[in-house]
Amino acid sequence: MPPPQDLLRRLYTEPPEAFVATRDAAVAEARRSGDPAAAREIARLRRPTVAAWLVNLLALRRPDLVADLTQLAEALRAAQRDLRGPRLRELSAQRRAAVAALVAEARRLAADAEGGPPAGKLPLGEVEATLNAALSDAEVAEQVRSGRLLRAASYAGFGEVPRPQLRLVTGGEEPPPPPGPPAGPGQRAAGRRTGRAEPAGRKADRAGHAAPGAGRAARDVERDERAARDAERAAREADRAERAARAERARQRRALERELTRARTDQERAEAELAGAAAAEHDGTEELADIERSLAELERRRAQAEQELSRRKLARRAAERAVIAARRRTGEVEGAIEAVDAEGGAAAEGPGGAD
Repeated sequence: MPPPQDLLRRLYTEPPEAFVATRDAAVAEARRSGDPAAAREIARLRRPTVAAWLVNLLALRRPDLVADLTQLAEALRAAQRDLRGPRLRELSAQRRAAVAALVAEARRLAADAEGGPPAGKLPLGEVEATLNAALSDAEVAEQVRSGRLLRAASYAGFGEVPRPQLRLVTGGEEPPPPPGPPAGPGQRAAGRRTGRAEPAGRKADRAGHAAPGAGRAARDVERDERAARDAERAAREADRAERAARAERARQRRALERELTRARTDQERAEAELAGAAAAEHDGTEELADIERSLAELERRRAQAEQELSRRKLARRAAERAVIAARRRTGEVEGAIEAVDAEGGAAAEGPGGAD
């Protein structure tokens, strides 16, 4: 019984560092459940390399992109078989764009994976080599689609190059040569010398007086000579066709080597742009972190200022209440003084008035 699909998906999408622990836990669970056969099947699963893990992430989480790659591979192989140069160049450009997009997506998926390797240590070159191999090799493509790749792949050839289809063309409606090896050059030369040396009168006399068996033998000799000539002509045509095929293959190889040089130049340029973009991203991340730290400090100072402002508002309100109370007390004291003064004046006026 094969391992459950959900277990396979979990094993081949989580980082390789966690593969062994997850697999061993699944083996122990299968044994506890009384299923030793499933435990053995799970124990046979092998941990992928980091590059293979990245490709498995693409196959299991973005199967749509991998399916597009498969269709592009089929179109490339068809163009190579048909020797369609413009279409091949167009598809080659699409191949570069598709592989670059898949590598970028693998990098993004790895960044989202918890516990994965840091971005600077991702073997993206091996991922690119594996995707290019899948474009050229149907077996590698099937392994990539399965989502259970164990190691990166590479392809050192130039794709499928079909052999030219050669057809042997003979002149006239003469019968094909008899089976067996054709007559050697010495035999053909001897036959031709014999035919030229024999005078026409003697040939006619022999044809008129020879026995029927001798006539058949002469016809057989003539037929053999004609077959030898046809075989020699066919050999020359086959040799010319083979030379033309070799020249065409050499032309194709030169064209593909030029395409490979351009592709490598484009790759180097793209990698340089990627490095620059990564450095810019890193600088932007650091700048954002600095701004966030500054914002955090400002927020802390703002909170402190708000607390100090609240304290000062409370102090102002207490001072206002004290002022009001003091003013009220001042008024009360002033009123008491005025009352005392009024009583003193009235007492002094009383006795003087009597005198």
